[in-house]
Amino acid sequence: MTTAQLPPSRRRTVRLQEASLLEGPMLLLRSIRGFSSNRSMLWLACVPLALFGLGLFNLAVHAADVELSVTGLANNLWVLVAAILVIFMNAGFAMVEAGMCRQKNAVNILAKNLVVFTLAVTAYWFIGYKIMYEGDWTIAGVFRFGGPFFDPSVTEADGLVPSVAFLFQAAFAGTAATIVSGLVAERIKFGEFVLFSLVLTGIIYPIAGSWTWSSDGWLAVAGFKDFAGSTVVHSVGAWAGLVGAMLLGPRIGKFTGGKAQALPGHNMAIATLGCLVLWIGWYGFNPGSALAMNASVPYIAVTTTLAAAGGGIAGTFVSQLTSGKPDLTMAINGILAGLVSITAACDGVSMWAAWVIGFIGGVIVVFSVAFIDGINIDDPVGAFSVHGICGIWGTLAVGLFNIESGLFTSSKGFGQLGTQALGCIAYGVFTVVACWITWQIIGALFGGIRVTEAEEIEGLDIGEHGMEAYPDFASAGN
Repeated sequence: MTTAQLPPSRRRTVRLQEASLLEGPMLLLRSIRGFSSNRSMLWLACVPLALFGLGLFNLAVHAADVELSVTGLANNLWVLVAAILVIFMNAGFAMVEAGMCRQKNAVNILAKNLVVFTLAVTAYWFIGYKIMYEGDWTIAGVFRFGGPFFDPSVTEADGLVPSVAFLFQAAFAGTAATIVSGLVAERIKFGEFVLFSLVLTGIIYPIAGSWTWSSDGWLAVAGFKDFAGSTVVHSVGAWAGLVGAMLLGPRIGKFTGGKAQALPGHNMAIATLGCLVLWIGWYGFNPGSALAMNASVPYIAVTTTLAAAGGGIAGTFVSQLTSGKPDLTMAINGILAGLVSITAACDGVSMWAAWVIGFIGGVIVVFSVAFIDGINIDDPVGAFSVHGICGIWGTLAVGLFNIESGLFTSSKGFGQLGTQALGCIAYGVFTVVACWITWQIIGALFGGIRVTEAEEIEGLDIGEHGMEAYPDFASAGN
């Protein structure tokens, strides 16, 4: 017995003229080229979500019955974009650190860099922002306190929306904590690092930041200049990490007979990509610190670029002279050193001075890395040399090259240079003391801050996280 094949059923095509009120809009959209696929319709479905987001932003703006002017909208949009660029720098830090360290610790490094930003935002939102900017109770420009959480209400038509200002500053707090990760890499307990990051971003960094970036901070009143944080962000993070590295001691096998031994990173491609990500993110870090979309933004972007170029050239050239071959790690650190060096001065120096500042930073970082190794301090990625030493150099460079008050570029003499030196010393002493106390308390409460010898040899990926970054690949040596 045979069964007749039934012809495939065909849905009758409904013409637009015959469509119901519900069918009409969809038919009209499908008649437009590009809107016939399901993927196109999915993207179209995102439109209401985007409109909803814009509505929430508009509602927040009008929360205090204040409507932003066109200038205010442009300024807020730029600072929001800059904040996103700074947040994206976390990816760069993670890649540089992971690439320059060993394979067996890659998961641990990535986890630290990822989680530290979540901690920074939380701690800074809960208490840090008000300590830095909004505290009602103050002690002579040294410390302020005003309770938890910042006030999101809008009061000025041309000013920054408080939520945007908070997001930008929270990204900076996260950067300071991320710098610490590089100095203590490959031997610190994950939980203890988490606790330290909370204290750093919630209390220590906001106190330090208020000295310069709050209008009544004692260093701001003294005339100290640090436009985007060579010292306030980078040196503070570096000093905090240096204390941790000294308390931890060096990694197993780093120093033999008093001499530093190379522990090569496992993925220089990732480290190089991380460097480029950081360079791009710095266009949020420095130009964004103008806190407005004005004529200074593109100028700051150019001085930032020139300094990075000078630093990269110097790092490569000096490593060629000292080791006989150009060292990629020094090219990477040279670029980052140039970026850190110009961060304090980027708004107030000429373009030739920006390149010189970056070039000197690139020279300094090569010799600083060797010096830190020479005194038996284990800094796996050269973070203290890049962010600490070059942060100090960049801060002092304001007193040398600032167009209005620099020793070499104005008639103001040594005054600005002296103020810059005072700020560097104050931040160094405060951060070292505060972080030493914090590290010691955490270590006493939890039985030390360093993993066991067996765990360090096996790798923190397994010991701390129970997973590997590359489970399908065997390595000749971790």
